[in-house]
Amino acid sequence: MSQAASTRPFEPGTTGWSVADLDDPQIERLWVEGAYEIVDGVLAKMPPADYDGSLPLARLVSQLWRWQDETSTPGDFGTGVDVVIDLRRLAVADCVWLTPEDQARQRRANAESGDPRVKFGRLLIPPALVIESVSMGHESHDRETKRRWYAEFGIPNYWILDAYQRTLDCLVLDGNAYRVDAAGRDKETVRPTVFVGLEITLASLWG
Repeated sequence: MSQAASTRPFEPGTTGWSVADLDDPQIERLWVEGAYEIVDGVLAKMPPADYDGSLPLARLVSQLWRWQDETSTPGDFGTGVDVVIDLRRLAVADCVWLTPEDQARQRRANAESGDPRVKFGRLLIPPALVIESVSMGHESHDRETKRRWYAEFGIPNYWILDAYQRTLDCLVLDGNAYRVDAAGRDKETVRPTVFVGLEITLASLWG
């Protein structure tokens, strides 16, 4: 931790931040107490979650858990997960899904990072799937910025859930960019290819 980093005010909009700054226990404490991301070296405050967006996400994950149980597909979901894109970009994903292989790779990466406090830590490897629930007024962050970040990081599947427009876009990585794999709105049924046989009934998400 540099002297400049240790004395810089922990305030959204300040520049010069990196993932390495989070090694400082004081900075780490402030980070976990709030809701922040690092966007090209700038400390950014995340928009607060609201019930309108979080409820459909919870219902979507419930459908995915049910499909996993029915098909005996291994894997685990996590919410509000730090994803390290590179030294100056750290995203907080609303939801991630890791296969057992992903988990093994992440455990090795975390161990190699020298952080023995936790088993997995911040994600240093691309998970099989990231789901973002669009926040009102911050649509471009999920649809443009994070879409670009996640593609560069090599995340194979990226879903964008928009409770306000009542849409779900399931994207798959094709080369260096995402393309639409499956999408729907309102009461349509979405069938993403990453989960064979899964049918997502959108009407049940909106309530």
